[in-house]
Amino acid sequence: MDEHTIRDILLRRHPGAGNSKSVRDEIADACTTFVNSGLADANFITELCSDSEAKYWSHVSEALLAAHLRNVGLNPTSSRGGGPDFLVVMNGKRIWIEVVCPTPTGIPLNSGVAFPHNQILLRQTSTVKEKAEKLIGSSDGNVKGYVDKGVVALDDAYVIAVNGRQLRGLFPILKGISGFPFAMEAVFAVGPRQISVNRETLKPIDSGRQRRPLISRPQRAPVPAYTFLDDKSKPISAIWAVDLEGTSALGNIEPMAVIHNPNALTRIPTGFLPAHDEYVATPDGSENFIVSRIDGRLRLSQ
Repeated sequence: MDEHTIRDILLRRHPGAGNSKSVRDEIADACTTFVNSGLADANFITELCSDSEAKYWSHVSEALLAAHLRNVGLNPTSSRGGGPDFLVVMNGKRIWIEVVCPTPTGIPLNSGVAFPHNQILLRQTSTVKEKAEKLIGSSDGNVKGYVDKGVVALDDAYVIAVNGRQLRGLFPILKGISGFPFAMEAVFAVGPRQISVNRETLKPIDSGRQRRPLISRPQRAPVPAYTFLDDKSKPISAIWAVDLEGTSALGNIEPMAVIHNPNALTRIPTGFLPAHDEYVATPDGSENFIVSRIDGRLRLSQ
């Protein structure tokens, strides 16, 4: 692969010197390594230089995530043959990673009005549902998933990597109105913070977060937001939520979090994927889970 071809493509998207060149070089290095490693599909270069924002960010997301995997000593390979985007093998265990960069359909970006928490959450939730169906098939049985096709085994791990870069304005954002990542709101039915107040004394008596199993949509059926609480989603091991665009080359923090499925048939260990934060849910002895945040790791040396 001619590295200059990729750099010429990116120069049109990120023209200029200084910070633009730093970001351009970061993306170019990731894309060049991605192609030379054999991970890229046959349309990678063509779609990278197209006018489609969706195709561009889809492929850049794959390249940047592959680079982050290598940073923690993992060696992603191509599934070859219609499977998920990446395959990582650890101690004989197969871990599949499906990458998606959802488009901002229905999101009023940079509108100057209130931050569109609900619209972003809807896109995140719809994206998780779509990628879950690629694994387990559609609920009506009309679409077969990777499991039914024999590509992914039930004892394999399966991770959905969601890059939210296209769902926001200028600055990276990973967390929703609950204070947890949008991806966590999408799979654990977590809603906004709330305070209960005594009607007579007007004093707060309790605080926490609302339970929000459904997300409303104007003139359409609500969207379920409890993927990890649904038995049908047990083949999904985790959501890898990120906001990547190559600006880490400028010293910016590009947030990454892993949300583990407590009901997964096959779990991935904490510290496996690169992330700033990881969220692990454990049963409290009843029907509830206690969610804990732990520090993640970003590089092999950490």
